[in-house]
Amino acid sequence: MEQQQHWQKPDGTRIRIPIADEIRSVLVKEKKMGNTLKVCIGTDSQVKSAHTQFATVIVFLRKGKGGFMYVLPETTRRKMNIKERMLKEVAKSIEIAYSLSRLFTLYDVDLEIHADINTNPQFKSNDALREAMGYIHGMGFAFRAKPHAFASSSCANKMVQ
Repeated sequence: MEQQQHWQKPDGTRIRIPIADEIRSVLVKEKKMGNTLKVCIGTDSQVKSAHTQFATVIVFLRKGKGGFMYVLPETTRRKMNIKERMLKEVAKSIEIAYSLSRLFTLYDVDLEIHADINTNPQFKSNDALREAMGYIHGMGFAFRAKPHAFASSSCANKMVQ
């Protein structure tokens, strides 16, 4: 059974149409306005007592004109070690990127997947770096890790409740 996704804007306003329809509408509007876009997709999570909260973001950057984003908050009661949680974050980002990649290609929008994984081996999240990088590149997406992964480490991080 497929889980219902409840996308929203950062202010909490729910997107009431399928996210692909919303994104298509945004791409058409931005193109008409003459904006050049880049999209960064990332996920972050926080463990809170008996559950883990995730936030996946689709960040749109307008070249020289700021940006905006959409958020998908999710909660699970499943316990995970840090490596498993990092790879789950990456899987969530890839799932969204894959489902929207045709639109981004059609509208000539560059796409990156941002992983909240530290490139410094002294950090525990680094255990997942090679696998995450291989997974993302294997799916044909550009990859960014900390400190260049702002979609996951800044934007999604602020949205995890």
